[in-house]
Amino acid sequence: MRLTLRQLQIFAAVADTGSTTAAGLQVALSQSASSAALNELEALLGARLFDRIGKRLVLNDTGRGLLPQARALLDGAAGIESQFGLGGGRPSARGMLTRLRVGASTTIGNYLLPALVASHLREVPDTTIDATIGNTSDIAAAVARLDVDLGLIEGPCHEPALQVRPWLEDELVLVCAPSHSLVSGDPATRVGLKALRVQRWLVREPGSGTREAVEHALLPHLHQWEQPMQLGSTEAIKQAAAEGLGLACLSLCAVQDLLTLRRLVVVNTSLPRLSRRFYLVHHRQKQFSAGLLRFMDHCEAAT
Repeated sequence: MRLTLRQLQIFAAVADTGSTTAAGLQVALSQSASSAALNELEALLGARLFDRIGKRLVLNDTGRGLLPQARALLDGAAGIESQFGLGGGRPSARGMLTRLRVGASTTIGNYLLPALVASHLREVPDTTIDATIGNTSDIAAAVARLDVDLGLIEGPCHEPALQVRPWLEDELVLVCAPSHSLVSGDPATRVGLKALRVQRWLVREPGSGTREAVEHALLPHLHQWEQPMQLGSTEAIKQAAAEGLGLACLSLCAVQDLLTLRRLVVVNTSLPRLSRRFYLVHHRQKQFSAGLLRFMDHCEAAT
């Protein structure tokens, strides 16, 4: 076999960093050795993998097609090293170490994933889970690049390379401060659509699964955001709503703490029950280890 894992490792490092110099630092090789390995790979494949733009190397369409396959092979090799203690660790008492890379969108990562990881590690203590948190589009892109093994996202996925599995149903609630004029100190006050349409709404940034879910649930009734205030995290929206800055539509699991503390109240409206679906996503070419399958089963068993 003429193709080597080292060549693929350097190819992936150049794709990540944009230069053979930075890639060499990442894989502990000199710039000349990294450049030579990349040239060997391109000569072997008979194709250019990068466009040379000044001093920067940018993946072309051929390189983008190869990258997921290269990462899958490197991931498999890293799994073998981890299993037999060759990656700087040591085999566990059972003879195996499992290291998983999980990506989660913001609401799931902040409010559901810690409990999922903790309960899984109680069952399978010989496991390490590295978590990446970002908005839904960022996590879907990371799964597509095979930067993470599994994605837990809270919005529709538009990456064609990914397999999407429906997961949990999540209830969405409209919340505001108890002092907000809409509720007038009485959370039981029923609020009509006309009053909702003229409020300042606190919303996430485009690309957020929460933003997409809220738009899908509310805009058919409200038609447009009258006075939107965009904030970059669910936690920021919660705190802004608690300070009386506007209304928010958020996951019940995200606001339960401030509801308990009575810093937020649920707005009683004429809207139908609002909910969305969480999803598990993985690359279609992903090689599943026994440890990853067990973690996925654990997630799917969660309620």
